[in-house]
Amino acid sequence: MAVKIRLARRGRKKKPMYDVIVADARAPRDGRFIEKIGTYNPNTNPASIELNNDLALKWLINGAQPTNTVRAMLSYRGVLYKKHLQIGVIKGAITQEEADTRFAAWTQEKESKIAGKVTRLAQEKEAAAKARLEAEAKVSAARAETLRKKQEEAEAAAKAADAPAEDAPAAESDATPEAEA
Repeated sequence: MAVKIRLARRGRKKKPMYDVIVADARAPRDGRFIEKIGTYNPNTNPASIELNNDLALKWLINGAQPTNTVRAMLSYRGVLYKKHLQIGVIKGAITQEEADTRFAAWTQEKESKIAGKVTRLAQEKEAAAKARLEAEAKVSAARAETLRKKQEEAEAAAKAADAPAEDAPAAESDATPEAEA
């Protein structure tokens, strides 16, 4: 019986989530499985991978073959590296303590990279929001300036219309005494 470590889809339409499962290669994608070893959510940035590393390592050592996607996830989480180190311990190339220290150093470095990416994404999001706000403020200021100019023009036109109206009655009053004379 060929055993695969693969993804089983769940979640709603256009918002997939996946279970990382160990299943017989002949079983359907969302069908019967042997064991669930984790979850994968590609909708977040960075993608969320919750994985039981010990179970994954046990299945890998027992001969389960991961699919390409799951292989990338296992590599990302360090399970393949841990398997590599464990095989070195079994062959006698390194000691268990040395393998543990190497894996701990790798894990610490990987976590710092992930934390750096999360902070970088947050800063980029904040900078984009600030830029949008500044652009919106510029547009708002330009609109306010054009409104102010239109109001000044309207007031000037209103004053100009009022001024001849005031002059006209004075001219009429001048014209009437001449007409009377």
